[in-house]
Amino acid sequence: MIQIFDTHTHLNVKEFEGRIEEEIASAAEMGVISMNVVGFDEPTIKRALDLAERYEQIYATIGWHPTEAGTYNDEVEQRLRRQLKHDKVIALGEIGLDYHWMTAPKEIQEQVFCRQIALAKEVDLPFVVHTRDALEDTYAIIKREGVGPRGGIMHSYSGSLKMAEQFIELGMTISFSGVVTFKKAVDIQEAAAHLPLDKILVETDAPYLAPVPKRGRENHTAYTRYVVDKIAALRGLSIEEVASATYANAQKLFGLSD
Repeated sequence: MIQIFDTHTHLNVKEFEGRIEEEIASAAEMGVISMNVVGFDEPTIKRALDLAERYEQIYATIGWHPTEAGTYNDEVEQRLRRQLKHDKVIALGEIGLDYHWMTAPKEIQEQVFCRQIALAKEVDLPFVVHTRDALEDTYAIIKREGVGPRGGIMHSYSGSLKMAEQFIELGMTISFSGVVTFKKAVDIQEAAAHLPLDKILVETDAPYLAPVPKRGRENHTAYTRYVVDKIAALRGLSIEEVASATYANAQKLFGLSD
């Protein structure tokens, strides 16, 4: 039996309201039996925690997204510190830098990123990184601040093989989304083909970034299977081998394995 862990999905957004059980059932049909729902601001954090409490298959990651950096303050941090103690919270995130939307100045984004890296270390959790149009700066900050013993994840990785290897050297794990299935994503496919199998994860980022053959439509956590299929083809491995390895990697990183 194939077991897949969608390590980054947003079942907590309005698009999935009233459809959670349907999403879980359709995911199971594709072998996706565990999912990490990521909260990135106050409403989505609350929803992620609620879903994790209600469903055995769902875990939560919570943090303050870089597009929300301008609203981060001591009160937010104290609330996060409390929420991160929840039994089903497995990581802090998604945090990082977003130079595409630039809803907050670079300096503010960097400050909030650094504060949350420190918080992840304090509460002994891995951190999940969002980076858009900011890969070099993201690398420089993680290198400077250091990765804690629990490690971290480069979510929906979009860089080169060489850059991925540099992130791994810092203690990060590389997570591939549906982008790896896109025809022009040559650099990402090279990374997925050649990185050590024990250093990669799979995800959807649903409802965004639907993989081929569903590209352009709403993404679903079930579609993690297409990401696994593509990586298996790129590496010349069976679907079962990639599913098993990435599932075990997620279990270990999130502290869920025995």
